Amino acid sequence: MSTKELITDHLDLWTSAVTHKSGSGRSASGKNGKIELTGIKKLRDLILELAVRGKLVEQKPSDEPASTLLDRIAEKKNRLVNEGKIKKPKKLPAIAEEEKPFELPKGWEWVRLSDALRVINGRAYKKHEMLQEGTPLLRVGNLFTANEWYYSDLQLEDDKYIDNGDLIYAWSASFGPFIWEGGRAIYHYHIWKLELFDHSSTNKHFLYNYLKAVTEEIKSSGNGIAMIHMTKSKMEELVVPLPPLDEQQRIVEKVDELMALCDHLEQQVGDQLEAHKVLVDTLLDALIRSSDAAESTENWTRVAEHFDTLFNTEASIEKLKQTILQLAVMGRLVPQNPNDEPASMLLDKIAEEKDRLVKEGQIKKPKKLPKITEEERPFDAPPSWAFTRVAELYELQNGYAFKSEWFSQSGIKLLRNINISHGETDWSECVHLPESMASDYQKFSLDSGDLVISLDRPLISTGLKYAIIKKKDLPCLLLQRVARFQPYSDTIATHYLERWINSKMFTNSIDPGRSNGVPHISTRQICKLILPLPPKNEQYRIIEKVDELMALCDKLKTHLSESGKTRSQLAETVVEQAVS
Repeated sequence: MSTKELITDHLDLWTSAVTHKSGSGRSASGKNGKIELTGIKKLRDLILELAVRGKLVEQKPSDEPASTLLDRIAEKKNRLVNEGKIKKPKKLPAIAEEEKPFELPKGWEWVRLSDALRVINGRAYKKHEMLQEGTPLLRVGNLFTANEWYYSDLQLEDDKYIDNGDLIYAWSASFGPFIWEGGRAIYHYHIWKLELFDHSSTNKHFLYNYLKAVTEEIKSSGNGIAMIHMTKSKMEELVVPLPPLDEQQRIVEKVDELMALCDHLEQQVGDQLEAHKVLVDTLLDALIRSSDAAESTENWTRVAEHFDTLFNTEASIEKLKQTILQLAVMGRLVPQNPNDEPASMLLDKIAEEKDRLVKEGQIKKPKKLPKITEEERPFDAPPSWAFTRVAELYELQNGYAFKSEWFSQSGIKLLRNINISHGETDWSECVHLPESMASDYQKFSLDSGDLVISLDRPLISTGLKYAIIKKKDLPCLLLQRVARFQPYSDTIATHYLERWINSKMFTNSIDPGRSNGVPHISTRQICKLILPLPPKNEQYRIIEKVDELMALCDKLKTHLSESGKTRSQLAETVVEQAVS
């Protein structure tokens, strides 16, 4: 099968195999929830693999064989040694049969990397040598992610500088070859400059492609645990396939052509994903903005007609989940029942309960809260609903500032920010208070069913940090920078509150400030927020319907993940068959 057929016959596989990532990495669009185009990535890997095995372009009997190139390189190397321009290289071991990973085409030769080029170390720099102006100092981070640059005013040997067109290789923590195009610069110790002995016998772009193809193998053969690194001697002994010079050039041209095709495919898929996202956002936003039941039904029918087409990415399913929550707390997810006791009566009962608690000295008289104006109401709620501030329903209790020197290996668990995940606790890192001290802090003792929220870094990339305390978490005490929602009465269902704090209505309302550089919110800030309150019976109907729909969304995500893995495995199979 030709390379063209390999690409065109499996085009749907290359473009549809995607992986949904939680971390950073190359994605079709930053707006698409970190989607790695796995199929196209495998296609790129396949192109490089075929290139360095001699299967990408045809061999021509008229090409000057690589053995002749090696003779010329050896002559040039000897001349450089005799002229004192380089040191005499150390003798390298002969290439054993087991070191040759595949059979070479006729006219090719196996060589050690240092037969074709010098591996030149960069220079380590002391802190006082890293300045704010001068010659740019290239570090590994600058090649991958870091935009912060340092400079140097040192005058160094010529081989400690790189310039446009130089071949370099990062060899510590992050690995990979680069053709440098950033102008004259000094390169750091964790970068090698790869200087060809004879440019008329070796194409640096072919070597670049080969090093790119085998970088994962190079990395896996490195040393270290916390930060993997490669040794210079190992790099110099790397076994490299060397084609005839003219074929090197044909390979480079074909690789460039096919990589441009991959770029086009990535752009095309990225545009499709972005268009899909806009369509999903538009239809779901229209659902939220529906002015009445008739319009809501019409908009939902439009979504339902194209359900399978709309919700086939992780990002679209997450958007659907958020829309479900938004509709739930707007009173548009379940029908209202005229027999339900209206929310206004719940508020009256809560006010009575608060008055009783004040008279009995159990709580202080709450401060009078400002009336909710018409402008503050976020939407038109059903007649049986009411808008209220969080402080009318809950007292938000801050945890106690237990001193770290009190912590022990056993005793009563202390609930810290680090122990709060998304809806549940995580005790993998746990500290305790001695049982002998716990009785003094009973007011901070948590109960099963309590809803707690982190006040530091409340919103992270994976969602809101909150938890509902369960029996298995007890006994435990509330530590500072974690807050507990303490209801004044049982007229509010905890799981309705949970749905609300997970909705955009809550998360868009909290604007974390910063304390010691850490994003944080305060209990006072939460207390002022406006909460839409349904009748008690409707709260339970909402909870039940949300759970039902969220389970459907989770099934969709599982199916999506499984189908994505299948496509990736199919792409991997095609790659294996192509190179075998």
